[in-house]
Amino acid sequence: MKNKQFEKAQEHLKRKAKKDHYTLVGIGEILWDILPEGPRLGGAPANFAYYAQALGEKGIIVSKVGSDLKGEKIIAHLHFHGLESLYIARDEKHPTGIVTVKLDNCGNPHFKIHEDCAWDYLEITPQIRKLAERADAVCFGSLAQRSPFSRQAIREFIAQTRADCLRIFDVNLRAPFYASEDIDFLLKKSQILKLNEDELWTLSGLFQIESKQENQVINFFFSKYPLELIVLTRGEKGSTLYTREEISNSSAFPVKVNDTVGAGDAFTAAVAVGLLYQKELDKINETANRIAAYVCSQPGAWSPLSDELRDKI
Repeated sequence: MKNKQFEKAQEHLKRKAKKDHYTLVGIGEILWDILPEGPRLGGAPANFAYYAQALGEKGIIVSKVGSDLKGEKIIAHLHFHGLESLYIARDEKHPTGIVTVKLDNCGNPHFKIHEDCAWDYLEITPQIRKLAERADAVCFGSLAQRSPFSRQAIREFIAQTRADCLRIFDVNLRAPFYASEDIDFLLKKSQILKLNEDELWTLSGLFQIESKQENQVINFFFSKYPLELIVLTRGEKGSTLYTREEISNSSAFPVKVNDTVGAGDAFTAAVAVGLLYQKELDKINETANRIAAYVCSQPGAWSPLSDELRDKI
């Protein structure tokens, strides 16, 4: 990650005192995952912000909930976990989002995402614009692009971020809620692309990449977009972090899987925090795998992290 823009970002980060907390924002959906054992708070951007906070930084969620009991419970849940709700708007017309989650025999989730929810109507306020200007990292995905309101709000937020803000596109593909033109737009605005193996090959098909070689597909995205890091997760097989000059492979840590909900978002948060503190790529990769494995061993998307795990960053 050695181009001029990234070097400028690194110089800015060096000037920040280590005692400062970095501000990492997840913008998009916040919702209730309705799991077999009951509702759990989730939504990929919200999960990202939660784990940024759990790792000792300032995690902030930008989203919208309904003016209903489910929305009230979300606000209470955020406060319980030490997260602020200042950037969670209320919607009088649309309900708080829910996702029905069914787990297969390996604990892998299958989602039914309910439509026309509050987070589909996200709006940018002057207060949120100021947040964008001071964010050190922002994570966004493809799901909130399904609504023209939230799509525009996320684009406005990205446009307000500083040049040295880490812009992380966690594609998080959920059929049928994605389109190649939206993915193309966000890739053009991102420094970091995060995806899993299935998503890599889905994007390969969307972009009509003829090669079936992983490295050539990765190189296609580096050649076409201003990406500096591609994060490829492989589930129980670990992960690979690609920069334009370096490749880092890490094995997964074996655990008894409860479910995998939120593990990828915890991985993304660990990568972002590691980059902000300028850790070595191999160290970032190993730590992110360790944290994701722990989340897989716990029920639901939000699990408290031990001091030992936080100290790995």
